[in-house]
Amino acid sequence: MRTPFDVHERRLLRPLTTPSRIQSFLDDEIGYNQEPRGATCYSPRLVLRERAAHCMEGAVLAALALRRLGHPPLLVDLEAVRDSDHVLAVYRVNGRWGAVAKSDYAGLRSREPVYATIRELVMSYFEHYYNPAGEKTLRAFSRPVNLARFDLTVQWMTTFDELWDIPGHLCTIPHTRVLTKPMERSLTRIDRRLFAAGRVGGECEPLFNWKRAASTQTASRRRPH
Repeated sequence: MRTPFDVHERRLLRPLTTPSRIQSFLDDEIGYNQEPRGATCYSPRLVLRERAAHCMEGAVLAALALRRLGHPPLLVDLEAVRDSDHVLAVYRVNGRWGAVAKSDYAGLRSREPVYATIRELVMSYFEHYYNPAGEKTLRAFSRPVNLARFDLTVQWMTTFDELWDIPGHLCTIPHTRVLTKPMERSLTRIDRRLFAAGRVGGECEPLFNWKRAASTQTASRRRPH
């Protein structure tokens, strides 16, 4: 799909010819956005300019890169308790689901396209989804959201504006729970070795609630000035 990127942006995007290369780019070339100046929701072009992204921003950039390869630009939202939510850019190969993701936790990044359903893909993240207290925190997931719905309204692929409408939409759609209440009560904390493995290369404790920030941004735009 042709988009009006400048020479520098095209140079960065041109090598992203497979999902694994997109993931490597997020891991190695894009730092983790710790939002030192306050909450952000960078567009792909802002991510490329700032060379930083948190999970929401990284997923949107990955969706753009996947779209350039012919995949629809799909996001899946993962909801957590006492923890940050997480966002995946998902795609299918031969009817099987895979994912690309930006995370400060090693186990919350990409998945190979081997999963028969979105739920199966989501559950592959369960044991790796934990907070600094060691609680396993994943609780629900959304259906895939096609970012084509935002092509005309916010021009998400080409704008230099922030994209609060996208997480704002993720706040409103139904999510499917992954555990029953008895299951939740019986959960154990994560093993210390898996905890340590998941933090290899980590820069921060990503407990920022981007959904709350998205709700605040949306409300502020609706207030009269």
